Amino acid sequence: MAHAHDHVGHAHTGPAHAGHDHTHMDFAEMLPLLEQEAELFTPLYTSAAAWLRELRPEPGLIVDAGSGPGVISCLLADTFPQARVVAVDGAEPLLERARARAGSRGVADRFSTLCAELGDGLGELEYPADLLWASRSLHHVGDQRAALAGFARSLAPGGTLALLEGGLSPRFLPRDTGIGRPGLESRIDAVHEHWFTEMRAGLPGAVAETEDWPALLTAAGLRHVATRTFLLDLPAPLSEEARAFVVTILTRRREGLAHSLDADDLAALDRLLDPDDKASVHHRPDTFVLLAHTVYVGVKGE
Repeated sequence: MAHAHDHVGHAHTGPAHAGHDHTHMDFAEMLPLLEQEAELFTPLYTSAAAWLRELRPEPGLIVDAGSGPGVISCLLADTFPQARVVAVDGAEPLLERARARAGSRGVADRFSTLCAELGDGLGELEYPADLLWASRSLHHVGDQRAALAGFARSLAPGGTLALLEGGLSPRFLPRDTGIGRPGLESRIDAVHEHWFTEMRAGLPGAVAETEDWPALLTAAGLRHVATRTFLLDLPAPLSEEARAFVVTILTRRREGLAHSLDADDLAALDRLLDPDDKASVHHRPDTFVLLAHTVYVGVKGE
């Protein structure tokens, strides 16, 4: 598992190519995008980590379940300088990158990794976690309720689970871009939601769940104590890094969802992605990044 966003992006990025299996995501192949997204979203994750520090000031062991390349794992290590951090992911290339990042950031002495699929639980942890962070990784597990129960078992008494799922889809452009029909991003969202539903249904052992995360935390034996939504607001004009991210995400949407978008919307996307078109996201001054991620916190009984 990795931070996808759909990641991210929740913003989920969606399938890479229309001809590929839409229920499979090669997270190792997505490593550059995962790093690009997590680094761009650092202000959001920094705010979330600071809030968690208020709720759980001095955890001894932090587990990042579905860590991807370790961007957030290392941010948590910085936020909690006395804690040990374990990055857990099912893709060894991503964990290798996480270890390299920890070394470059000077936290390798209290940083380790564990290769495990989240659906199989975190039973190989040497010690129970005081703080378990799971950011947009749970929705890649077929049986989310069972995975949450596994997370709860991995917590120490009084331990905290911070689950980042849901929020609001990203917006990059005005409703009316001057190209094609207004509301393009809303229509892309609708197609993407259909893809996401198919992705979930195609996962091994998939179980349909009402996405009432506080109720699911309670069902896992945790006490839901807080919910908070964090905003990423990068207004126009964008930095080159943020603009490159918008290009990457819209390109993936164009490639992955093309079979479900109508010809007019595809033509509009092609113009928006054409670096030679002055009205494209490569050049237009009104491109921005605006999204929201929600964190649900549950605590295990003493």
